[in-house]
Amino acid sequence: MQSHELPTLVRDVWVTGPAHLDMLLAQLSDPASTQVASLSSFLAPEAYSPMPSLIDATRELFHSGTLREVWRAKAATEPAVEYIAAVAHKAAKEHTRHLILVTGVPGSGKTLVGMRAVHAHYLDDLAVERNGERPGVPALFLSGNQPLVQVLQHVLSGAGGGGQTFVRHIKSYLDRYIPRPERVPAEHLLVFDEAQRAFTPDKVRSIHQDWSDGVVASEPEMFTRICERMPEWSVLVGLIGTGQEIYSGEEGGLSQWRDALENSSASSTWTVHAPAAVGETFAGSTVKCNWVPALNLDTELRFHSSSRWHAVVAEMLGEQQQAGKVREKLNDAQAEGLGSLRLWLTRDLDVAKRYMHERYAEDQRARYGMLASSRDKLLETYGVPNAFPQYSRIRVGAWFADGEDSLHSCRHLRSCVTEFQSQGLELDMTLLAWGNDFVREGGRWSSKKARSFQKGAVEIKNAHQLRENSYRVLLTRGRDGTVVFMPPERELDETWEFLRAAGFSELH
Repeated sequence: MQSHELPTLVRDVWVTGPAHLDMLLAQLSDPASTQVASLSSFLAPEAYSPMPSLIDATRELFHSGTLREVWRAKAATEPAVEYIAAVAHKAAKEHTRHLILVTGVPGSGKTLVGMRAVHAHYLDDLAVERNGERPGVPALFLSGNQPLVQVLQHVLSGAGGGGQTFVRHIKSYLDRYIPRPERVPAEHLLVFDEAQRAFTPDKVRSIHQDWSDGVVASEPEMFTRICERMPEWSVLVGLIGTGQEIYSGEEGGLSQWRDALENSSASSTWTVHAPAAVGETFAGSTVKCNWVPALNLDTELRFHSSSRWHAVVAEMLGEQQQAGKVREKLNDAQAEGLGSLRLWLTRDLDVAKRYMHERYAEDQRARYGMLASSRDKLLETYGVPNAFPQYSRIRVGAWFADGEDSLHSCRHLRSCVTEFQSQGLELDMTLLAWGNDFVREGGRWSSKKARSFQKGAVEIKNAHQLRENSYRVLLTRGRDGTVVFMPPERELDETWEFLRAAGFSELH
């Protein structure tokens, strides 16, 4: 465009050059020259949706399969994705509402199931019109895991819109709809990431202080209400991990979803679809339930190494832990296909870093980085920047996704993320700096030296369990394996010997 061109209306969009921009703005701001939209109509949720080209671009980027930094194993998630599609078609046809629960261990493909569901093209045809138009984006992936949201938005940002077309944070979604019950959601299908970690009423009040006065509802109750506002039909997909409750206010469990549906005034319109593993939670429920094996990704990925390693870690951190039993389980897993997993120990951080750099020197697509617990008080003196002022400044999306040419990339091993920033995400290999907040003492795990949680309105039911879950997360982030750096402190000697006896090899 030439700067001298006069303003021109093209398909209801004004196009102008810089020289005439002020004239156009003055003209459009004159109330007599055009109809002025009311504030309520301008702010209505159906008044804006991303341009079709942005929606198409995001879908194309997602379906191109270039997002290896976040997930893999598309074929293994096919049965679960197909089942969700069948339920959505059934809901649209019969005008019903459905809660679908998908279970799986870390790395089993839960995120991919959710992302494939919200990017599905068939939802455009099933969507019900609002104000004479069908919604541009009929589905959203919602997560309270801010780092996961940042990574997903970062890798999808190439399509425009900051990567926010199909991925949002749970808090912002609730902020939009709960204080304004008259608002009709634009979506028909929502994916709730880590459904077992949904916030209790107390945590909801502490997070949403600007509108939560008098609100006595958990996140499951609020999302049930929002889905019931959607015209004619809705599907809520809950992704469920195991043993990953690491925040305060997350200890309510899946029973909150049962309570939310049973207490709903429209409970008769709801049906629960879940694997039998969560059947105990809904035993005797008044809500209709279907038990579906395809929704258990542990079963679908029984030959995937992450499920075997997860079982080894569970044995390692369990109540009756013995190094010999852990080693036995690890040997069995290696015989069944886990032999390629590398498990190293070192008390020299430079040795660990050198190994990581050399291992992936020829593979620029590989992602490896340093992890540590947020509750440790020792590691910082050994060059591990795991204190809050350091890890809170990390640009998580770039840290996980960018290559070595980026200063923010995890490959430089200069910065460190914690259990809070790495949950739900994977690297090819991790350098886990083991702190003194979770150590072996007298043959058992102890967390008595852990940095205390901040005081707040939400009561911590079991701080030791949160530490155990944190190390469960930290130990299961590496697809190729884990290098554990353990400072040469006497208080960590028993932990060092335990991991060696359990199957970790010393890295020289």
